[in-house]
Amino acid sequence: MTGHLTDAQRDARDLARDFAAGEIAPHAADWNARGHVPVDLLRRMGELGLLTPAIPEEYGGPGLDATSLCLIVEEIARADAGVAVAVAVQNGLVGAPLLRAGTEEQRRRWLPELASGRMMGCYALTEADAGSDTAALSTRARPDGGGWRITGAKQWISNGGFADLFVVFARTGGEGARGVSAFITPRAEGLEVGAEIPKMGLHTSSTVGLSFDEVLVTGDAMLGAEGEGLKLALATLDGGRITVAAQACGIAQASLDLAVRYAGERNAFGGPIGRFQGVQFPIADVAAQLDAARLLTLHAAGLRDSGQPHGAAGAKAKLFASSVAVRAADVAVQTLGGYGYSAEYGAERLYRDAKITEIYEGTSQIQRLVIARDLLGDAAR
Repeated sequence: MTGHLTDAQRDARDLARDFAAGEIAPHAADWNARGHVPVDLLRRMGELGLLTPAIPEEYGGPGLDATSLCLIVEEIARADAGVAVAVAVQNGLVGAPLLRAGTEEQRRRWLPELASGRMMGCYALTEADAGSDTAALSTRARPDGGGWRITGAKQWISNGGFADLFVVFARTGGEGARGVSAFITPRAEGLEVGAEIPKMGLHTSSTVGLSFDEVLVTGDAMLGAEGEGLKLALATLDGGRITVAAQACGIAQASLDLAVRYAGERNAFGGPIGRFQGVQFPIADVAAQLDAARLLTLHAAGLRDSGQPHGAAGAKAKLFASSVAVRAADVAVQTLGGYGYSAEYGAERLYRDAKITEIYEGTSQIQRLVIARDLLGDAAR
């Protein structure tokens, strides 16, 4: 599985693996039980180049590729899926649109802050009535002198509780996709951050609602051209889905590790339960499926690295890897039996964390739509 990786990619993976094993895994159970978001740890990851590996060196980052980012996200998610969310958001949903559409001034102003961890970012697209239907968003930005006033509300914003920098999508024109623009702005008067939203899983990840009440942003805060915001949002999600697939692989690997370890240690009927085919076969199936999911993920990342279209490949990777994560977590719970259902053991946390990978950054149904449209073109519309 690693023979095709470059030395730099292996080094990035190994650094993330060692950091996750030493600094995250020993604390993950406690952090999740308390709902603690380890922001200080995230800032330390910035110092090591693990927080924003995909930001180029000229802007203060390590300058690694999308493949390295996926390897890092998988290793972090293997230790704690919630911490991996912050890394994926900082890179794929904040750094990536800045690199894609930002002016040179915007890049030099914000990317070094993101790379170092001095500033944490979030991506404010989703609304109560605009989730999968992104073109239905109602947050508005009206001209005010040389700037804009943003009014509206966002929902399910990852990193939002501790973010310093916001990528915000708001309607600057008429209805539909062409009326949406993107803005990059720090915290400002009129921006209210809601309470943490109770979630089934990812208890180490911040998820909040945001309220914008006539928030003034400067004229140079627009990210890309006016009316092109939704194109930027969708292009950003094309890349972000690959890192979600990597996160799913990390959850699946952790689930497989747990199931294998327990099957070798737990004795019943005169020996370890791993000798029974009823235990062996589900574990074997998950191992094969995880290899396939990881290959799909690295293939999509490789396409992104080479500048080739990767939207459908990313959708395939996310669709398959997220289903494998859910299946692997289920196998872990089932293998551990009553212990798997107990909150004192890691299997139930993996089970809760896995499900979100089938939902955010495009549900599995949306991934199937993306894949079908790529295959069928206008016939699928």
